Amino acid sequence: MPAGPNQFVVLADDIKAFRDYLRAERGMAANTVLAYGRDLDRFHMWAADGGLADYLQPTLRELSHYLSQLRDAELAPATIARGLVSLKMFYRFLRMEERGDPRAVELLNSPALWARIPQVLSPDSVEKLLAAPQPTDRFYLRDRAILETLYATGCRASEVVGLKLMDLHLDAAFCKCLGKGSKQRVVPLGKPALAALRVYLNELRPQLVQANLDAPWVFVSRGGQGLTREMLWVLVKKYVRRTALNAKVSPHTLRHSFATHLLSGGADLRSVQEMLGHANIRTTQHYTHVDRERLRAIHKQFHPRA
Repeated sequence: MPAGPNQFVVLADDIKAFRDYLRAERGMAANTVLAYGRDLDRFHMWAADGGLADYLQPTLRELSHYLSQLRDAELAPATIARGLVSLKMFYRFLRMEERGDPRAVELLNSPALWARIPQVLSPDSVEKLLAAPQPTDRFYLRDRAILETLYATGCRASEVVGLKLMDLHLDAAFCKCLGKGSKQRVVPLGKPALAALRVYLNELRPQLVQANLDAPWVFVSRGGQGLTREMLWVLVKKYVRRTALNAKVSPHTLRHSFATHLLSGGADLRSVQEMLGHANIRTTQHYTHVDRERLRAIHKQFHPRA
C-alpha cells in the first residue's frame, strides 16, 4: 500500500476489524477489548500524524520512536508494555489476514524495544530469566524456585523471603502471603512454580537446614536461616546479568510483569488487585491506565439500567 493519508483510513478500519475479531472469535473480556482498542487508537493517531510511512511495514526505528512518544506522554510503564502487546496481537491479526508484513511481529518481540521499559519484562524475557539458574550454580534448585515463585505469585520481595512452610499448599496449588499491614491473602501457583518448589523442597532444602531443622522459612541460606530482601535482590541481579537483561530489572520488576501480563491476557482488575494485595484498586489501576471514559463504556455495556 502506498504511503499517504488514505492508508490511515484503512488502518482505522483494520483496528475496528481487530476489535471485532477479539470480541467475536477470541471471546475476550469486554474490558480487555476496550484496553487494546484504546492502545491501538493511540497508535493510529501517532501514525496518522506522520509517525509511520506505511503501517503495514513498520521499521524498528519507527516503533522505537513510537515507544519514545509513549514515554514522553508519561504513561505508566505497564501501560506502555501493554501497548506493545496490543500491537503484536494486531500485527498477528494482519498476518493471519495475509496483509501485514510477517516481520512486524518479530520486530515487536525485539529486546531493543522492551529494554526501553525498565519496569516490565516481555514474556520472552521472563522466560529467559526463569531459565537462567543452571545445575552448575551452587543453589540452583533454590534459586530457580525463588524466581518461579516471584513471577507466579507477583509477590513482593519481602513476602517471598517471609514465606513459611505452613503457608505452602502445593496439592491445592496456592500459597498464603503476608503482605503490608499484616494482611494475609491467597495466591495461586502455576504448574512450573509448583514443580520447581517440589524439587527444591525434596532435594536441596533438607541439606540446607541440617544445622537448623526447625527453620520455618521456605527459602533458606546454607545455614538454614531465612533470606533477607537484600539477599534476594543480589540473587535476582546475578541472573539478570547472566541473561543480559536491562540492568534496572529487580525482584519488583517481576511483580510489575506479573500484573501486566495478567491484564494483557484478559484478567479482570479486581482479581489482579486481590492477587497483588492492593488495599485500594486505584493502585492496581496504574497497570491499566483506567480513565473515566473506559469506566463509562464498561458501565454502559454491562449495567442493565445504563
